[in-house]
Amino acid sequence: MLGNLLLRLMDAPLDELVSRILTDDYAENLFLAGTISRKLSLRAIVEACLRAQTGEVLARPIGSVNVQSPWEKLFLNPRQLFQLPTPDDQTITTQVTIGPRAGKPLTIETPIMVSAMSYGGSLSLPAKIALARGATLAGTATNTGESALSHEERDAAKLLIGQYNRGEWMNTPDQLRRLDAIEVQLGQGAFGGAVYSKQTAEQIGDHLRATWHLKRGQDTAVKARLTDVNTPEDVINLLNRLKRQYDVPVGIKIAATHFLEEELEVIVSSSADYIVIDGAEGGTAVAPPTLEDDLGLPTLFAISRASKFLEDVGAKDRFSLIAAGGLTTPGHFLKCLALGADAVYISSIALIALIQTQMAKALTDEPPVQLVLYGGKLADQFEVDEGARTLSNFLNSCTKEMILAAQATGKTSLSEFSREDLVSTDSELARVLEIGYAAEPGRKVRTREEEFLTV
Repeated sequence: MLGNLLLRLMDAPLDELVSRILTDDYAENLFLAGTISRKLSLRAIVEACLRAQTGEVLARPIGSVNVQSPWEKLFLNPRQLFQLPTPDDQTITTQVTIGPRAGKPLTIETPIMVSAMSYGGSLSLPAKIALARGATLAGTATNTGESALSHEERDAAKLLIGQYNRGEWMNTPDQLRRLDAIEVQLGQGAFGGAVYSKQTAEQIGDHLRATWHLKRGQDTAVKARLTDVNTPEDVINLLNRLKRQYDVPVGIKIAATHFLEEELEVIVSSSADYIVIDGAEGGTAVAPPTLEDDLGLPTLFAISRASKFLEDVGAKDRFSLIAAGGLTTPGHFLKCLALGADAVYISSIALIALIQTQMAKALTDEPPVQLVLYGGKLADQFEVDEGARTLSNFLNSCTKEMILAAQATGKTSLSEFSREDLVSTDSELARVLEIGYAAEPGRKVRTREEEFLTV
């Protein structure tokens, strides 16, 4: 009865609306809103209005919507007859060692690591603690991001990678010696590389100020360059100096660009242990949309080119290669390994796993990221132990699916994946990645004449 009453009440306004849409001149027609949103996109309209409101640079969370890595056009190749599947999935090794030549290599139980998301510049302290605990439960490492070393994160993480960063809050011997790996951060995919980013004193709470060793009222910033690093030789010298001073793996993170090989030429001249390639689809707490959407190199092409370069110059055995930027599924992770990565970093999807059902606390009043962002309106409602549990479950679930794929492809270790295990439905993509094309035989089929000659 109530439903019928509502329909009767809405009948006349709906009739009037339909009549106007079908008869009004286009310039006065309400349907024009649909046409405009189709032409400009809802995102472009909203971002134009936000720019018009303030006249300032926009700061968009999470990362780019311009995802150009065609992971869905790649498939893994199972074996059934000419080679057999692995009989027991319990014997498949998932363990990975980053920087095996370092004095104290970093060994993780899964090739999935939690990427650099900083305390203060990105996430709240409870969120960082939960990421560290969740990674520890899953037997993997987490990354401090561009911040200083907090006692809370160090205590929560069994394996902690710390970034020697352009904010320079981590770059002291007393902090570096407490890390399980040191990562020199020279660029970030979601920022299109490296740019200056200021953080005012009003944005910095007491605990963060003490962690960063700032005075009350003091502003700070992430710079475009590290102090005293002004040439490629300075980068090499920095990496070599850190290698001499510390036994843990020393790595370098760069944003992927079309000049990737030129950047890698500098890195392979150093004694670093690992390289992180951060594709254009990488996430971030905030970045200008132009830097997110219009700069950089998509992750798939970047990791393929980086791996091939290291192979071509004979440096693949010297450097562990880590892929980052928009990776969200076990399939993505496996395809990165097949293209030559030793491990992967995840960030945005890790946050989704971290807040899982807790996001109901935010919806529909606020975006769920307000639970974990530094200064987030709902940060005090985030439950650390629950976040650690759901993140750990996510990492374990992904690893188990990767094991099943390894079994189907006849592997005994996730590290055995290679380009031979990939095929593409796109002939041009198959050519540039140097993998199989789905419309052609995967192995050369011998003719009758060739069979006769081998008898």
